[in-house]
Amino acid sequence: MRPKARIPRARTLTERAAARDRPLVADIRLLGRILGDVIREQDGVAAFELIERIRRLSVAYRLKRDTQAGRALDRLLTSLSTDQTVSVIRAFSYFSHLANIAEDRHYLRRREYHEQRGHLQDGSLAMTFRRLKAAGVKPASIAAALGRAYVSPVLTAHPTEVQRKSILDAERAIATLLDERDRLRHARQREENEGSIRRRVLQLWQTRMLRTAALTVNDEIENALSYYHTTFLRQIPALYRDLEQFLPGLPVPGFFRMGSWIGGDRDGHPLVSAATLDLALRRQSATVLRFYLEEIHALGAELSLSTLLCQVSPALQDLADRAEDRNEHRADEPYRRALIGIYARLSTTLVALSGQGPGTGAGPPATLPAKGYGDPVALHADLQVIADSLQAHGADALIQYRLGPLLRAVQVFGFHLATIDLRQNSAQHAAVVAELLRVGNVAPDYESLAEPERLDLLLPMIQGRRPLPLATGDLSATARAELAIFDMARDARRLYGPDALRHYIVSHTEALSDLLEVLLLFRVTGLLQAGSRPVPELIVVPLFETIPDLRRSGAIMRALYSLPGASGMLGASGGVQDVMLGYSDSNKDGGMFTSNWSLHEATVELVKLFDELRAAHPDAPVVLRLFHGRGGTVGRGGGPTYEAILAQPPGTVNGQLRVTEQGEVIASKYAHPDIGRRNLETLVAATLEATLLTPTKSAPTEFLEAAEVISGASFTAYRQLVYLTPEFEAFFFSVTPIREIRELNIGSRPASRRNSRAIEDLRAIPWSFSWGQCRVGLPGWYGFGSGIDAYLGKPGRGRPRRIALLRRMYREWPFFRTLLSNLDMVLAKSDLGIAARYMDLAEDAAAAQHLFGQINREWDRTAAALTSITGDRPRLARNPALARSIRHRFPYLDPLNHLQVELMRRFRQGGDAQPGHDRLRRGIHISINGLAAGLRNTG
Repeated sequence: MRPKARIPRARTLTERAAARDRPLVADIRLLGRILGDVIREQDGVAAFELIERIRRLSVAYRLKRDTQAGRALDRLLTSLSTDQTVSVIRAFSYFSHLANIAEDRHYLRRREYHEQRGHLQDGSLAMTFRRLKAAGVKPASIAAALGRAYVSPVLTAHPTEVQRKSILDAERAIATLLDERDRLRHARQREENEGSIRRRVLQLWQTRMLRTAALTVNDEIENALSYYHTTFLRQIPALYRDLEQFLPGLPVPGFFRMGSWIGGDRDGHPLVSAATLDLALRRQSATVLRFYLEEIHALGAELSLSTLLCQVSPALQDLADRAEDRNEHRADEPYRRALIGIYARLSTTLVALSGQGPGTGAGPPATLPAKGYGDPVALHADLQVIADSLQAHGADALIQYRLGPLLRAVQVFGFHLATIDLRQNSAQHAAVVAELLRVGNVAPDYESLAEPERLDLLLPMIQGRRPLPLATGDLSATARAELAIFDMARDARRLYGPDALRHYIVSHTEALSDLLEVLLLFRVTGLLQAGSRPVPELIVVPLFETIPDLRRSGAIMRALYSLPGASGMLGASGGVQDVMLGYSDSNKDGGMFTSNWSLHEATVELVKLFDELRAAHPDAPVVLRLFHGRGGTVGRGGGPTYEAILAQPPGTVNGQLRVTEQGEVIASKYAHPDIGRRNLETLVAATLEATLLTPTKSAPTEFLEAAEVISGASFTAYRQLVYLTPEFEAFFFSVTPIREIRELNIGSRPASRRNSRAIEDLRAIPWSFSWGQCRVGLPGWYGFGSGIDAYLGKPGRGRPRRIALLRRMYREWPFFRTLLSNLDMVLAKSDLGIAARYMDLAEDAAAAQHLFGQINREWDRTAAALTSITGDRPRLARNPALARSIRHRFPYLDPLNHLQVELMRRFRQGGDAQPGHDRLRRGIHISINGLAAGLRNTG
């Protein structure tokens, strides 16, 4: 009898996941082994063995729930000397950095795997175009939507990036080597690759992790520009090329632009001035023009085509002749001669706009004198002549690799690189206007006037019906410095083009006069021409930040457009009105759920208003563009961008999107060109889907009513803890590393708006950063459990119906589903067992025990509510990639938290005069760095 054939056993889900993760595990082990070798070589066997013992105990405690290992770990960590503690912290911090590199590489590896097999993923252009086609959206309609669109990520210098540029550069090099390693097949090549990685890890180990001095605005400008070299200058043209392939034969307009706040954001930032704005503009211009020169120089080497072998267009021949290149060796090479002329003109432009020559890497100095380009349109036209001629004699292939992307880069980046936003607090504008009116004998005390009186005074001056107060020579130095920014903006638009500066953001917009004050300052400095329909050169952008500001945003904008001639004035200025919504401050003000709900309500109200305006003024329609001021953590409006855009209420995107990218988010998204390309693609994909596929009807009334009840109770619970509990401020400053975070040299901006410890004055970034470090993550979840309990009410017949409605909201309402997904992520990253150790730092032990008990109970309520609604008992059940990441890295973060608490205890008890004081502070700061890297977010 023949034996039965053995049927292969199907691999379980766990086995398949393990197989997928095998390359990741191998990379982490490789990098961990190399780091261990470097530590053994540099710090000695004893240091290495200590770190290894801590690692093994931590893994046993975290993954195997070995309580005996946990007790041994506690005893060991508290017995370490300061020097041993700092050495261990450095080791685990660098391991977190290296694990991030391995995870990024695995992300790209998995993406390549899926692309090769035709598996489309959410957030990709391929998936979006498939969905558009399935919905019957024609390519012409997509192209038309892009023609009306404006999408712009805006880089800010908000201080959440704890890594030095030197560290980031070394890590980029390791990432590149890890990429190369996947393609190496020979043992010798892999040995050489490992040797190169080892050298870079050695470099990291002997490179100072912390900055010894605060960043300046100049530093922040240069840091941001490095991402253009790494990613934006090449990946944005590549993104356009992909769109052209999806829309063959249809024009793809220049809808995608870069923005920046660096050098122009002076809200609470005394170091930003007209001089820093000037520097930012010059450095941005130099960066993009040098890139063009580099590409044109390379094109000159490539386009060696001879008229003996091809016939060029008359326009190309004319362009070559105008270069006046007399070199006889190039007599039959018109493309090279044309490019020499373009190069010369662009070199002159570079000197005119930045005061600098081509410099290293941008090619040699120009060999011919030439008149510079007046604007990027003229440069684009010359390059288009070359492209048209190549196409005419069948050399299209020579366009695709370099010339095509260069043409698109000139269209996107111009001579300015990125649009710089100006931003200032409304209180500062009011002070300058008050001084102008007082010195000009118009109003002795403007700031004491009621809102109607302010409007009656401002509007006639803006429209030119009343003389301006122009006695600027008698103003204070502060007022003159503010007006100098406006003067610089006016001159810069003439020099670099109107796209160099387009937006003026008014922080803390609380009343209509806050916007009119800026328009008056425009009028004083020549940025607005008076008349019945005065036209401002910049878009005045209100920023609604707090919960009350968000709630009155619709009324303020309605009042603005009710002013005589306002609709025509703003329509004449370009037909677009940006409105910025503040995620982080509203969260700090009212808690996570109320912040999100207030943002949702504000956007719905604004869309309704602008729909009414379009109907009332069809001859001068004004388009609403929402600017989302999102942070890095969920507590500051962070979270996955794709889901966040699709969760916007119907009609709020409409092809218009600006979103802030800040701090460590910039590095995580854009430090690697391939990951950067994916994130740029996601912005476009989500914008197209939200514009062309989102249902037009709003959520059912019962959803909205439930959210209103949840928001009210959540707000009450959050405010009661944070602002109405007298002991909370001292508790926060003692049990979190906020004091130490304020000492970190991670940005040029102060941690508080005023010189105080008040929670109200503290910026949202250090607020979220501190809670994340001690593993509470309070801003990302607190109040939700209370909100759900209040909505469900007491047990009874109505409770099952309400639970069923919440589950339906989760299934059917993108707003609610995305919010709960982010909440799930925050809870997964929190660990109140670790957080309990920070309570030992409290100056008032009884108050700390009471408050931490309150936080614990709310965490339990929130976790239970989330499980009840989603049905997912383990955290991150629907996000296995993040669950895997947390599982791998948490055993390496736990010792950092334990040691951070121990060093903070020693540091705070000993005072400044204690021996090793600076060493203790350094150890704490390194632990902050390591935890930020391990958790992959700060603020």
